[in-house]
Amino acid sequence: MVFSSAIFLFAFLPLTFIGSLLIRQRWAQNAFLTLASLIFYAFGEPVYVFLMIASAGVNYGFGRGIVAVRGKRMKRLLLVLAVICDLAVLGVFKYAGFAVTNVNALFGIALPVPAIRLPVGISFFTFQAMSYVIDVYRNRDMCQKDFMKVLLYISFFPQLIAGPIVRWNEIEEQIDHRCLNETEIADGICRFVKGLFKKLIFANGLGKVADHVFALNIGQYGMAVAWLGAVCYALQIFYDFSGYSDMAIGMASMFGFHFQENFKHPYSADSIHEFWRRWHISLSSWFKEYVYIPLGGNRKGKLRTECNKLLVFLLTGIWHGANWTFVIWGMIHGIMNVLEDTVLPIRKCRFKWIGNLYTWIIAITAFVMFRADTAAYGWRMIRTMFTGLRFDLVSRSFLMEQLDGYTVVLIAGGILFSYPVTAKLLKCTGSLRDRYAAVWEVLKYLGVLVLLFLCVCSLAGAAYNPFIYFRF
Repeated sequence: MVFSSAIFLFAFLPLTFIGSLLIRQRWAQNAFLTLASLIFYAFGEPVYVFLMIASAGVNYGFGRGIVAVRGKRMKRLLLVLAVICDLAVLGVFKYAGFAVTNVNALFGIALPVPAIRLPVGISFFTFQAMSYVIDVYRNRDMCQKDFMKVLLYISFFPQLIAGPIVRWNEIEEQIDHRCLNETEIADGICRFVKGLFKKLIFANGLGKVADHVFALNIGQYGMAVAWLGAVCYALQIFYDFSGYSDMAIGMASMFGFHFQENFKHPYSADSIHEFWRRWHISLSSWFKEYVYIPLGGNRKGKLRTECNKLLVFLLTGIWHGANWTFVIWGMIHGIMNVLEDTVLPIRKCRFKWIGNLYTWIIAITAFVMFRADTAAYGWRMIRTMFTGLRFDLVSRSFLMEQLDGYTVVLIAGGILFSYPVTAKLLKCTGSLRDRYAAVWEVLKYLGVLVLLFLCVCSLAGAAYNPFIYFRF
């Protein structure tokens, strides 16, 4: 983690927020936020902060070059060179060891495997850098003459290390023209606390159980144990990543920026196709905008459309990490999307609960591979989930040990709130809230304070606090 949670929560964030409020000139405020973001990243990655600055500088330079040169061919050449440079950075720092390891295994040789430490959040800020230069190529009016504004876009700390991925065409206007008022600040703080609660209470609590299961020799246990670990991990990664996205969106709102939603209750979907309209929306939107549509999208026939989808999901898997488990995870989702488009009539099913149950099963099964250290362990886990018809003393003892009252509440609550129950309750009580608006406001902020208190207690008493998406 770049900052310890306590330092971030009680020192860095409030000091940065207050400092930003005290600065009136927009250029000075932008400079202050850029400096704060670089300090934030340099606290845990003192060397790689220069890599991020260099990435911003190179793409800024290519953007200026694309605008300056004449002729579409030269502009396209500069764009291709910019993308190659960005992908080369990812290739060296994220995939070099994986590539050499597989070459050694394939050809029976012993090339030295490079041991390069992975810069935190490199996939996020590299994709944002590519977004800038591609948007400039498409519309020269988006070219930014001020390098510091490009650096702020790429380094802005709320979404720097775990997303959501913000595209240049979404935020360009906000860098110079953004409005901030008490309502946005209050809503941003509430959103931040909500995300913190999701992360510290749900994700951390469920993650402990998932880690215990995935550390087992799962073949010696039955399907109940395997499903417990798989369900807990599926809920953990949802509350971990959506929690961080909520925090990022909330923090951005506190500084006057507006980010797109990144999760919209994906486990309430009734197909895998719908799941990806709700899960990690910023990543799927990025691939749709910069890969799927340029490849032809759905405009060049059914076969080409399905091939484009498979390629996008292959790249989605590779984006997440240098391991065959991520590739397989991406391809599971890609294949299921293709099957739903062709031979699987799940989207036409009259009973939505069937589609929803199917989505849970596919998503949980795929996340087993995502979580597994090796593909072999992932397949063994999946096989146990569907064929491990045993409920012996060892399995029962393990289940009793893990399923205490607190964990059962977390699982039940995690499943319940993965559906839009809060939104439905708010809709049902709309007239009541309008009638007692002042009372509702007080209760809402009291509730936020309670959640914050529980989060502080969790931070004070827990050593287990991983952020899954920091490593991407």
